[in-house]
Amino acid sequence: MTIRWDIRREGRPWAGDGFRARWELTPEKFESMDGRIFLDENDRINMLGLLLENVGVDAAVRLGALEVWEAAIAACRGQPRELISRRPGGWDQGYEGEA
Repeated sequence: MTIRWDIRREGRPWAGDGFRARWELTPEKFESMDGRIFLDENDRINMLGLLLENVGVDAAVRLGALEVWEAAIAACRGQPRELISRRPGGWDQGYEGEA
């Protein structure tokens, strides 16, 4: 299953098939090892995408220094901008073209 993230400034709930598709991305259980939650990078990326869709980017940006977010955005300019989630195969970079 492939999920194209729909991350917006404001969070939103999921409904219907969108809810089921995203719920399938959640890890089976919360685990931690070596100071990281989830044992797999794919699970961490999926969970981040799920949370960002639900709470929105505006809420996420308030959690850290604005300069850190600005530096990350500057570093991403000209790079593929979207992560496509795949379960169980993990995530791959995908590019949708310029907006």
